[in-house]
Amino acid sequence: MYADVLVELKAKGIDQTFTYKIPDEFISKVKCGIRVLVPFGKQKLEGFVLQIHQNKPEFDCKDIISLIDEEVILNDELISLGKYMSKKTLCNLILCYQSMLPKALKAKNETHIKKQYKTYVKLNLSYEDAIRKIKNEKQKQIIETLKNTKIEKKELLKISASAVQTLCKNNILTEEKEEIYRKKWDKLSLEKPNPLTEEQNKVFKEIKNHLNTFYPFLLYGVTGSGKTEVYMHLIEEVKKEKKCALILVPEISLTPQLTHMFQKRFGEDIAILHSKLSDGERYDEWRRIARGEVSIVIGARSAVFAPLKNIGIIIIDEEHSSTYKQENNPKYHTIDIAIKRSKYHKCPLVLGSATPSIENYTRAKLDIFHLLEMKTRVNKNLPKVTLVDMKEEIKEGYSLFSRQLTQKIEEKLNKNEQVILLLNRRGYTTVVTCKNCGFTQKCPHCDIPLTYHKASNTMRCHYCGYGTFKINVCPECHFRNINEFGLGTQKLEEEVEKKFKARVLRMDADTTTLKDAYEKMIQSFKNHEYDILIGTQMIAKGLNFPLVTLVGVLNIDTSLQIPDFRSSERTYQLLSQVAGRAGRFSLHGEVIFQGFNIDHYSVKYASMHDYEGFYQEEIKIRKMLQYPPYTELILLKMISKDENILKEESQKIKKYLERKKQGKILGPTPSNLYKLNDRYHYQIMIKIKNKKDLYSSLIFLKDKYKDNKKFTLEIDVSPLKVS
Repeated sequence: MYADVLVELKAKGIDQTFTYKIPDEFISKVKCGIRVLVPFGKQKLEGFVLQIHQNKPEFDCKDIISLIDEEVILNDELISLGKYMSKKTLCNLILCYQSMLPKALKAKNETHIKKQYKTYVKLNLSYEDAIRKIKNEKQKQIIETLKNTKIEKKELLKISASAVQTLCKNNILTEEKEEIYRKKWDKLSLEKPNPLTEEQNKVFKEIKNHLNTFYPFLLYGVTGSGKTEVYMHLIEEVKKEKKCALILVPEISLTPQLTHMFQKRFGEDIAILHSKLSDGERYDEWRRIARGEVSIVIGARSAVFAPLKNIGIIIIDEEHSSTYKQENNPKYHTIDIAIKRSKYHKCPLVLGSATPSIENYTRAKLDIFHLLEMKTRVNKNLPKVTLVDMKEEIKEGYSLFSRQLTQKIEEKLNKNEQVILLLNRRGYTTVVTCKNCGFTQKCPHCDIPLTYHKASNTMRCHYCGYGTFKINVCPECHFRNINEFGLGTQKLEEEVEKKFKARVLRMDADTTTLKDAYEKMIQSFKNHEYDILIGTQMIAKGLNFPLVTLVGVLNIDTSLQIPDFRSSERTYQLLSQVAGRAGRFSLHGEVIFQGFNIDHYSVKYASMHDYEGFYQEEIKIRKMLQYPPYTELILLKMISKDENILKEESQKIKKYLERKKQGKILGPTPSNLYKLNDRYHYQIMIKIKNKKDLYSSLIFLKDKYKDNKKFTLEIDVSPLKVS
């Protein structure tokens, strides 16, 4: 018997399986989807068994050295899914499989994550026989303690370690190990389902009628319309049929609140998967899922690969979020994987959002997805939005907080209510610049301005991590008047504390690096330990705080300045989502958008809660400029440490594509981040009606440059970021 094994090799040009002979002692144990240790040249590598056969190769085969797993790691569905990902994203197959798995289960030799156990002790004899054999009071005390139960060994050792040792040696006691999971759950009282509104019930029944069938839904529901309650009612139905549910959220910050809600409904029949878990916790959760110990999985992007065997429904909340697209290889989109899994399990897929992506809303209008709508909040109370033109406010001497925002914050604080302030930028300021000559302190590796962090008095690059102390004297002209321009969340926090008598909490990528930081911050704000929450995009969606009655958005037009055709869409989504944090319960909500471009259509329609109006305006521009959904995009990124090689090879790629006469070729042009980690970046954008028409050309280019050590070509099919 022979096995085709896929191993991870550092040489990116090698993307194939290798055949090994299965030794006689392993024949009954080797299965497709387990990991094995194999010889490869002078190395010993781990790999996945992808096929078992009796076809003896023409060359001499080496033997498999050993088996790493007893149970299958990659089931048939995941093996097939990996092959689909590899073809769709033009990525090496091994990277697809590695991306599916927690660290402990990847095919890498350096991984050493162990299961955790508790050791219990119990009587190995009847109580009467044990009593007859004991020799002292300590032993008797231990026997009495174990009369009708088993006890954790460490508790018995407190009575007498020597007595326990003697009793075990004489076979009066026996030890047994019981595996424990590292993830701890809070003990919560179960709650009954909330009754559905008429609108919710209509959506629920429509999806329920398509259980046990592949059927993709787009659920467009305004913020606060109760999409999560519909999800939970659907999961109740799925559980009745002894099937499983997979729920995906875009941000780790959303997972704690959602998990808490689901735990109060479904108890501990839940596993969670996201990157903030420790390696050991992810390993435990993955095995709980694979063993069938839970029927509900909640997680971020990578949870789409959870090894569920009988999926009854897949739900992707906030489907519009760009975080569902993997930026590193394999550059997959979670929705593509979810569609594939829904077809495999013959179950409905529900994409939920208050601000659907333009592409998916168009698919719904074309009946590719089935459109469901919930246009009314459960409390029938959408927040009132006020637009403030900061050009006028600055003339009156208000630079950071407008008069309206200042008055409203003070009003809410006096009522003992809470406020959320959103600023889509972290750090203290944007840049540090010389007022005399214009010198700006930049990263030497990335050629972009460094961001000032006041707490550590350092300048940091948010791309490569480079850091240095803030300069006080200009190195170019030696002028001492170094100015700080721009505004970051750290600076905003300082200004809020100066201006208002309030307890302020800042939530951004800098303050949430520690384990469980998201969960602790969210809970402390919910408990009203703070009055004002300042944050970046991570606080814009999915969070529910009963006392939040005011949301203020500073610099609403920042995201409009990003050179990306999706900047208007992302601005509308961000503003609509964060506005939805206000007035979600019994108290009325208010929202203030302040900026310099308040007449932009994305801002105006967000202030009116009018998604359809925004969509009609945006789709006209997309059609005129031939952007998705009217074309498909492919982004080629060219990278090199040598600028001359980069320019030369980029031109060769362009000429090759032009000869193929497939699609519209834009570029090559320098990327927005031209220099990053001492490497230069160019890009080519291709607009094409059907991306499959270009795949053979892309495969040719990928193979041509796969072994080039001076020039790297990255291919991103259907990119969400094009700058």
